[in-house]
Formats: sequence, structure tokens, C-alpha cells
Amino acid sequence: MVAVMLMSVLAVAGLCVLAYTLAVYALPLMLGVTAAQFAYQTGSGFIGAGLVGIVAAVAAFGILAFLFDTLHPPILRLILALVFAAPAAVAGYALTHGVTKESVPSEVWRQIFCVIGGAFVGVSALMRLAAPVRRVRLHHQSR
Repeated sequence: MVAVMLMSVLAVAGLCVLAYTLAVYALPLMLGVTAAQFAYQTGSGFIGAGLVGIVAAVAAFGILAFLFDTLHPPILRLILALVFAAPAAVAGYALTHGVTKESVPSEVWRQIFCVIGGAFVGVSALMRLAAPVRRVRLHHQSR
């Protein structure tokens, strides 16, 4: 009985980690899902649609990271960062709301937790977008 309880806690924790990761990459994920749906509806099959979706999601993140690295005007970088982080923040809000829906009885506290969760995921998305930039700059500075 105890083993089943521990396994269920580990399964829930794993699903929360997976949901958090998907929320951070909300924009590339949704672009990949949309591309996969389009490919499947046009007759590519399940495996082909999955491959198209994965390639589209990776390409979307790569393009966003490349643009974030190469754009120099701060306003353009800010706009690009908001385009990437806003869907992630909304997904983080929804994720937190889903987790706290049954466990937090107060609506006020649930909203506070949801806003904090959305902000956390949005900031994490910004940090993931800017992370390749930091590694490249540190590598060039050490030479």
C-alpha cells in the first residue's frame, strides 16, 4: 500500500515537471502541435506528423533564440521576449490553476498562487530563451 502511494506521488511529481517544461516552451510547442495537426490532416500519417511537429517546434525555438541573439535594438529584443514569454506565462497560470483547483479552497489565494506560478513560468521561459546567448558571450570573453 505504501509503495503504491509513493509511486503515485512520484508519478504526479513527474507529470508536474513535464507540464512545467511544456509550459515554458508553450509557443514552440503549440507551433509544433499545429504543424503536426496540419501534416496529419493532409495525409502524412501519425509518424510523419510527429516528425513534422518535432521539427517545427525545434525550428521555432531555434529561430526565436537566433533572433534574440542577433537583434541589437532593445525594443525589438523586448518584443521578441514578450512574444515568447507571454504564452508561457498563460500556460503557467493555467497549470497552477489546474493543480490548485481542488486543493486551495480560497479563491483569492488560488488566484495569488496562479499569478505567481504564471510569473515564474514566464520568467523561466525568458531565461531559457536568453541562456544560449549567455553561453556564447562567456565563451567569447574567455578567449
